[in-house]
Amino acid sequence: MTNPASALRARIRAGAPLFGVWAGLGSPLAAELLGRAGFDWVVVDLEHGAATESELLAHLTAIEVTGAAALVRPQSGERLRVGRALDLGAAGIVVPRLDTAEQAREAVTFLRYPPDGQRGVALLTRGARLGAVGHGEVAYVNRDIVGIVQIETPSALNEADQIAAIDGVDVLFVGPADLSHSLGVPGRFDDETYLAALRSVVDACRAHHKAAGILLYDPASFGPHLEMGFTFVGLGADLAFVANGAKAALAAAKSGSKAT
Repeated sequence: MTNPASALRARIRAGAPLFGVWAGLGSPLAAELLGRAGFDWVVVDLEHGAATESELLAHLTAIEVTGAAALVRPQSGERLRVGRALDLGAAGIVVPRLDTAEQAREAVTFLRYPPDGQRGVALLTRGARLGAVGHGEVAYVNRDIVGIVQIETPSALNEADQIAAIDGVDVLFVGPADLSHSLGVPGRFDDETYLAALRSVVDACRAHHKAAGILLYDPASFGPHLEMGFTFVGLGADLAFVANGAKAALAAAKSGSKAT
């Protein structure tokens, strides 16, 4: 079976549209359902989701059996938090709340073993294939890890071009809620200030052959964002799917009961 991490990074670099989803319920079973739905990647959200680091391994194994790439957004971009997720087997890291290219450049070093980075070397971890990777072979592990930097603030937006230029940053990923709030247009995703910010992220990615990513919840927005140039697109979250499905089922039942 092809390594999902290696395949994902190659597909990102090829510019293929890739569709993923956020796992925030804290349920490995729900995460597996997302993978089985056919998504290319699933992000286990430890920053805002219900899962904790102690539950991460169960999530990763549940996603991996589906063939989807298992990504992690850690609580923060600290070296130990990033390294822990990688040691447990994450195929890549979504690094939250970085404001500058200098911070992004440092974060990328946490993704890779020396001499390419400063990830701690522990070769009996899942991330190092439980001892199957020798000291002379860590470059192969380094090669596969996907690096995703979130663009959530005006500072990060202003340095998007510099961030996209960093070797090891594969995706610039917009957090719509945080970015719109920080730009002073909270939740106004049709505001020109916000749309101009999106275009600047896409332009930076195109200039450096990186992927532009974003998390969307409204199906009507999928097409316009793909046309804008986003290729690494999150199509919602398990929390939203459950809430929306439950509301839709109840509304249909109530509507039917009134008609009888």
